[in-house]
Amino acid sequence: MLLARSPPPPLLPVASSSAHSVRACLSRCVAAPRAAANADAVTAASKASSLWGGQKHKQVASVANPLVKHCVKLRDSAAYRRSCRRLVLVGLAPIREICALGFASIDCLLLLDGVEIPDELHDLSDDVVYVSATVMKKISGMRSVDSTEAIAVMHMPKHFCDLNGDEGGAGLDGLFHQSPNRILVLDGIQDPGNLGTLIRSACAFKWDGVFLLPACCDPFNEKALRAARGASLQLPVISSNWCDLQALVAKYDMKMLAGHPESGSDGSEKTHVLSKELADSLMSQSLCLVLGSEGNGLSKETVQACELVSIPMEGIFESLNVSVAGGIFLFMLQLKQHTYSRTLAP
Repeated sequence: MLLARSPPPPLLPVASSSAHSVRACLSRCVAAPRAAANADAVTAASKASSLWGGQKHKQVASVANPLVKHCVKLRDSAAYRRSCRRLVLVGLAPIREICALGFASIDCLLLLDGVEIPDELHDLSDDVVYVSATVMKKISGMRSVDSTEAIAVMHMPKHFCDLNGDEGGAGLDGLFHQSPNRILVLDGIQDPGNLGTLIRSACAFKWDGVFLLPACCDPFNEKALRAARGASLQLPVISSNWCDLQALVAKYDMKMLAGHPESGSDGSEKTHVLSKELADSLMSQSLCLVLGSEGNGLSKETVQACELVSIPMEGIFESLNVSVAGGIFLFMLQLKQHTYSRTLAP
């Protein structure tokens, strides 16, 4: 037997009032998430504002923004850094580390969108700017923002002295509270990692300052800053030429030594061997220690002006990486008095 299928119920016409009700319902469904999103945004903004004392934060999303161009130029140009007396430090970890030392003064803190302000940085800057990932990569020069969630524009330390050779050492006045006993001189160190590491070692062994001769890389290069781990913000750093170095040596009656391979090929005289006996004999004298680059070695001026000292080695290698050799020299020739402490001029 065949069963007849019952016809479907007839469609009911929708009254105009019902159509309006449907449209209203749809509007409420769309509007509800928007309202919730707006409420979340207001809550987030209120939270961020409360984290920073109620201040409003700036937002930068375009790489064409003048602040972005300023930061990129600070990163790339040593001359621009020195003219502005500002430097750029990339990465939240090094920013925290340097700020913990108490020597940093932040001019502007740039944070990646979505990153909360660290508690320890609350009181160190009045200017906080949130930036997009594109802007963060542009300023940092990196392809990823994984380790660059923050960038700080900092004041250059006041005890950084950039002499032009015309002052004849007058620019050194007031840089030290007392006569320096130990000065590290770097002669043509171009690798920022080596330069930063040497400044860090000089600070660790309580040397009084660092003098940079021409052809050295800038100590506030971003890589040099990372390697120095804040030492370049604590230690007096002087950038100048041989004329001003000679003025410093004469002013403080300092003896000049230079690290040099024992089997040098530059026609230099026989070198002294670094030893405890040599270090003890120099303990009562003020010293300048000059270290040259691995590629070019010591300049002719250094070889002529200094007594050469070598590190004794039994292996097949004739020389060490300059930052490794420098660490040995700085340790051996440091002042041994436990009562000595380095102080900076106010």
